[in-house]
Parts: sequence; C-alpha cells; structure tokens
Amino acid sequence: MDTGDVFDPECPTRVVLDRIGDKWSVLVLLSLDGGPMRFTELRGRIGGVTPKVLTQTLRSMEQDGLLTREVFAEVPPRVEYTLTDLGRSLHGPLSVVAGWAERNVHEILRRREKSS
Repeated sequence: MDTGDVFDPECPTRVVLDRIGDKWSVLVLLSLDGGPMRFTELRGRIGGVTPKVLTQTLRSMEQDGLLTREVFAEVPPRVEYTLTDLGRSLHGPLSVVAGWAERNVHEILRRREKSS
C-alpha cells in the first residue's frame, strides 16, 4: 500500500490533516473514547460548539469512517455515536497532543502576552 506525502500540495493526505487538525473533531474523538454518547451528551462535554457545527462535524467524521451513528427505534428516537477502530487508533496520538497542550498552555499564553 502506498503512503501519502503531506508535503505534496496535491496529496489527499492534507484532507486527513484538516480533519484531525480541526478542534471540534479532536474534541469529539477525545470525548467518545469513554464509549458511546448521545448528541446532547457530546455537546455538553465539549462546550462552546453550536448544534449546527457539531452536526456537521459528526457527519464528516462518520463519512471519514472515524465514528458510527446508531439510531435506536424508540420514542423519541435515540441516536448514539461511537468510535470505529480507525477512530480509536487516532485517540492515542491526539491524547498525547491534548496532554501537551494542557501542560504548556500557561507558558504559551505567557509568551504571547510578553510579545504583544
């Protein structure tokens, strides 16, 4: 199997980087690591995301094969989102990046304030 080349502007690998570099996708992926969640649970866990943007993000992630959407035949209908194997494989690298961001946020903010 061929691999992509992120430095080639024509390579579709850049589309993948756009997906995993999107803050909402990262937060959805990190949120779903604990198991399936409903839309309102996700929105509450993430905070600050509009329903429209969350819906678009979930649809794109489903289309990319990072999560599944399961509709339960109940009244009212219940919908749950779950990471796929592909999505779970991305959790490790993203959790490392998220941890780095949490550990270094104060230093970065201090340097931004200092330079302005």
